[in-house]
Amino acid sequence: MSGVAALGNFDGVHAGHRAVLDHARRLAARIGSEPVAAVFAPHPRRLFRPEDPPFRLMNDAQRERALLAAGAARVDTIRFDAALAAMTPEDFVRDVLVGELALDGVVTGADFCFGKGRAGNAGTLKTLGTEYGLAVDIAPTLVAERLEDRGKFSSSAVRHALREGDVETAAHLLGRPWAIEGEVAHGDKRGRTLGFPTANIALGDYLRPKAGVYAVEAMLPGRDIPVGGVANIGRRPTVEGTEERLEAFFFDYSGDLYGQTLEVALVAFIREERRFDGLEALKAQIAADSQSARALLDRRGGA
Repeated sequence: MSGVAALGNFDGVHAGHRAVLDHARRLAARIGSEPVAAVFAPHPRRLFRPEDPPFRLMNDAQRERALLAAGAARVDTIRFDAALAAMTPEDFVRDVLVGELALDGVVTGADFCFGKGRAGNAGTLKTLGTEYGLAVDIAPTLVAERLEDRGKFSSSAVRHALREGDVETAAHLLGRPWAIEGEVAHGDKRGRTLGFPTANIALGDYLRPKAGVYAVEAMLPGRDIPVGGVANIGRRPTVEGTEERLEAFFFDYSGDLYGQTLEVALVAFIREERRFDGLEALKAQIAADSQSARALLDRRGGA
């Protein structure tokens, strides 16, 4: 297959990940190859810490689209299983990077670790690259000025921001608003009876952001620009909900969305999820939330 691979998990494809890919593009140009991305699937945390709650920032399709949009000529998937986890660093370089993927070169971040027990690091990779004819570069760490401690761009920092409801910081780190993608499923249709029909999307393996109400945008069938809306993420305590999901009401849209795959971007946090005293109180609050979301989206559009 050949190519110079940006190598990693790349969950979120944030600015730090894109910097690694940019470094791979430069190395590929120097040695006459093409830049690619090599990603692990499933995420190693699923093997080592299966009891962890959902944590993904992207599904695999979103990750591939983002990497291709960032300049990768293709995305190679390295299956992460017990056999791969048991490989020594040398086995991984020889058998996977050189043997299976036939790469010309590899670029990683400075904190990359690999091999059984995380025995290999960036220095190990450079040494093994020399031995096996693999060009290796280490991309410098990219610092996020927006973070209070000027920490590095990282998936962990994005997750922390989302758990706090700070979608603006998450968007800064990602370079775009964070988005949940999934198929619109039938719900209890209670929103329709309240005058606010919603598109219901299961959260699946996605990180659970702060439960509450958000201003959102999505590309919808028949529209060539994003459609604004308001969404609740959580369990819907007023109606005794038990399943965590995203329920989005889109403004000025009446199409049938059932069965459609939508990517819903969280633009701004409006309020925390809470229980209301009956459906009429809930209906009034949805109307107020819709007004707030429209105002936030209008300000964003005019910025």
